[in-house]
Parts: sequence; structure tokens; C-alpha cells
Amino acid sequence: MPQIFKIGSYVIYFWSNENTPLEPVHIHVAENTPQENATKIWITQSGKCLLCNNNSRIPLKKLRCIMGIIEARHSIIVSKWFSYFQEITYYC
Repeated sequence: MPQIFKIGSYVIYFWSNENTPLEPVHIHVAENTPQENATKIWITQSGKCLLCNNNSRIPLKKLRCIMGIIEARHSIIVSKWFSYFQEITYYC
């Protein structure tokens, strides 16, 4: 699982195997270590976040803060996604 960056104790990462066909660009968020079925956030073409699920049960105040940081760093995420998977599509 490629780690993109950390926000406090939360790890922002991709899964190595993101299905075939490849899903649109998104990240997973988990506290301390990557976990299966963690919180999933889509990155839109405009750089905004769309919450797919909050399976990690991140408190909403923290989740909003994390999503704000992700939006501010969306270009890093998109660049790393393309470098890793060699293709990119967006949920919207």
C-alpha cells in the first residue's frame, strides 16, 4: 500500500490492487496503520473530496479537517496516483 502522507495519526494511502478496471482516483484513510475497508474518499477532477464511506469511523470534525488538507494537496495525490497506476479517471 503506497502511503501518500500522514495527517497527525492518520495515514493517507492507496491500495496496491485497486481492481480491474481501475477505479477512479481515491484515497483511503486509517488511523496509525493501513486497514482493509478503511474510510474511502474520492478526488474529483476539480480537486474536491467526496466521501465514499467512513468505515474507519473518524469523528466528523476530524474528518472535515482531514478532507480539507486532502483538497489542499489534491495535486500531489493525483500525481502519485498516475505515477503508480499509469492511468487516471475521476468519479466526477
